[in-house]
Amino acid sequence: MAPFFSNKRLIALLVCIIVLVALIGYSMSERRSASLPEQLLNDSIGWVQSAFSRPAHGVAGFFESINDMRTIYEENKVLKSHLDDYASLQVELSELRRHNEELQGSLDLQDDPEIYDFSLRSAMMISRSPDRWTEYIGINKGAVHGIEQDMAVMTSKGLIGKVRNVSQLTSTVQLLSDQDRTNRISAMVDGEEAVFGFIEGISDETGYLQFTKIDIDAEIEEGMTVVTSGLGGVFPRNLVIGEIVEYEADEFGLTQQAYVKPSADFNQLDYVMVVEREAASLEEDIDPENEDED
Repeated sequence: MAPFFSNKRLIALLVCIIVLVALIGYSMSERRSASLPEQLLNDSIGWVQSAFSRPAHGVAGFFESINDMRTIYEENKVLKSHLDDYASLQVELSELRRHNEELQGSLDLQDDPEIYDFSLRSAMMISRSPDRWTEYIGINKGAVHGIEQDMAVMTSKGLIGKVRNVSQLTSTVQLLSDQDRTNRISAMVDGEEAVFGFIEGISDETGYLQFTKIDIDAEIEEGMTVVTSGLGGVFPRNLVIGEIVEYEADEFGLTQQAYVKPSADFNQLDYVMVVEREAASLEEDIDPENEDED
């Protein structure tokens, strides 16, 4: 009986080998579709992978989003700092450009051959009164520099005021916009016929200088230039003050008054020039009849 059972085992082993070889050959052959067991196995594995991959991708995406937000925040801070630096550089550039224009204008004014009856002393503004009612600025030139009371002060654009008080090293300048009743400057319209009046402070309603005491019959127009008259022997003649933008009769109808837009910008007074009249010019403004009476 033993050989028989031995033959059965051998036969079974051979059958298994044959089936295994057949399966291997079948699996290695080209097929257009997987077998049913393979499909079941693949679908099961794919479902398990899908069930685990979605939460894994979600967690990974969450941490990646946090990292991206942190990177964006840091980049945003850097960009903001660059923008702040750019803005400050723009302001500094504008200030330097404006200062350069003022200084260049001052040099051009001093070199102008038409300006022959006065000399200019450059100065820098060092202070300004905080009260809008009293318009004063301080400059870094005083008596030791030849500055005297009532000298005209101007920029390259036009007249801004006069020296009110003088110390040894500094001076105080009263601007044309000051509301003091004694702040009066003799002026005239620069035209074919001289039209005289006074610059007396600034109008609170319009923000323009007030040109008063103009003859009621005088012909004035908008756009005319107002300059210093040179009367009185204090200010030189023909210092530009501004341009007429509006005019009307006074409240009594006896004289006219005009509103003058200043040529100089009273809010930008970093560099100014003090006008020193020459002796020859002072003698020209003296009335010969009055001189004989003296």
